[in-house]
Amino acid sequence: MVHISEKTINGKKYRYLVSSVRLPDGSIKKMSKIVKSKPRNTKNYSGYFLQKEKELNKNWALKKFGTNKILGEEEIGKIESIRIDYKHIIKKLGKEQTKDLFDRFIVNFTYESNALEGNSLTLKDVAIVIFDKRYSKDSDLREIYETRNSRSVLDLLLRKKFRISHESIIRMHKMLMKDIDTRSGYKKIPNFLLGKRLQTTPPEKVYFEMTKLIEWYEENIEKMHPILVASIFHSKFEKIHPFEDGNGRVGRFLVNAILVNNGYPPLIVRRTSRTAYFTCLEAADNNHYDKIERFLIEKFKNTYKNFFEVYVKYI
Repeated sequence: MVHISEKTINGKKYRYLVSSVRLPDGSIKKMSKIVKSKPRNTKNYSGYFLQKEKELNKNWALKKFGTNKILGEEEIGKIESIRIDYKHIIKKLGKEQTKDLFDRFIVNFTYESNALEGNSLTLKDVAIVIFDKRYSKDSDLREIYETRNSRSVLDLLLRKKFRISHESIIRMHKMLMKDIDTRSGYKKIPNFLLGKRLQTTPPEKVYFEMTKLIEWYEENIEKMHPILVASIFHSKFEKIHPFEDGNGRVGRFLVNAILVNNGYPPLIVRRTSRTAYFTCLEAADNNHYDKIERFLIEKFKNTYKNFFEVYVKYI
């Protein structure tokens, strides 16, 4: 909210437009702009204050997380700008528009994430299953259940209902595997990845390794930029492969849980990027995280530009 403030200095009256913004750490910063006369409509200055808000958040992020070879000052500026634009999009949309936006996101994310795992349903099929709860009698029931279950998980994820904890991760997996697999909790038998030399964590060590990963998250989420934390967490999670089935889908949901819980919009990894995506994860298996970090940063920016920004353009 922009308001007008006046000050008299050395007998001369000055008029300011003033607004304030709350930064992620809870601190409140004031923004002001001197004007010669009282404006008829303060909304004409919304662009100025939006840019100032972005600058303040960029500076906050630079001070909080610093820079590295992946996230320089310019890249952090772009990411924080997206976070602020996303916040304002959600704030200005009505209840029905917000529901429509997230419904569309759920369809797109579900289709692309399932397609990465070989699910053959088309985008239209996914929309019909999610919204009309219909499907062809010739459909593969597993593919139908994968789609239906993803909707339930995303509904909760977008409302920040999943934490990075054993309980939340196991709950997420159980929801995703409903009517597909009755096994619950971490894996009881080893899993082997076709075409990969990687040996995943044996069942008896999964709880220990997942505890280390959750502790790593808790330690680093205040030190590293959340998009880098999400990238490395995802890589480490996939290397552990804690479940007998559904690890890829759970891992991508967790990337978005980390982003959304920290105020950033969710991202989509599209099936057209499948080869690049798995190549980046393979590099991370050998502790080379720069590729997956760059990859998910690119997907983050592309998702905002080609999904959220496009949606707002046409409402």
